[in-house]
Amino acid sequence: MSQSVMLRRPGERDESRARHHDGLSAEGIGWIGAHGGAGVTTLTRLLGGTDLGCRWPDREIGEPARVVVVGRTNLDGLRAVSRALNAIREGRHPAGMRLVGVVLIADAPGRLPGPLVGRIRLLRSVAPVWRVPWVPSFRVGEEPKRQPRQLARLAALVDAGSDGKRR
Repeated sequence: MSQSVMLRRPGERDESRARHHDGLSAEGIGWIGAHGGAGVTTLTRLLGGTDLGCRWPDREIGEPARVVVVGRTNLDGLRAVSRALNAIREGRHPAGMRLVGVVLIADAPGRLPGPLVGRIRLLRSVAPVWRVPWVPSFRVGEEPKRQPRQLARLAALVDAGSDGKRR
């Protein structure tokens, strides 16, 4: 990702997390939005982990080393994911950060057009990709009555890197 999105003013910290660490944490998983509105907050709410917004993990506050890049399945979302993966390939990320894969969240119901499917194939050649289908209840901040099986797979991924506690 070429630019970080800052949700707080520079120098402002969440004091509950402002303890000093020497590096990224081996515990947990961090969700990185390739773009605004990617679905990072929803995944964090449903599955746990750390919502990193649209930025790399911060070693000074011991955020997770294991990260997943999240994007929507529209053209702009897939391009943003490609840019994030390119930044990782070029080494423009914190030392010790490890990409677990990419989560693509459907931007609309139904099948994707061929050109978008082709872009997803290209992403799969670079990193593991998990797709989350369109879930109407996500739009209004509710949990679905029945969780898509893709979320269960992602929950297992989160649990595999945690200390047994969901965050």
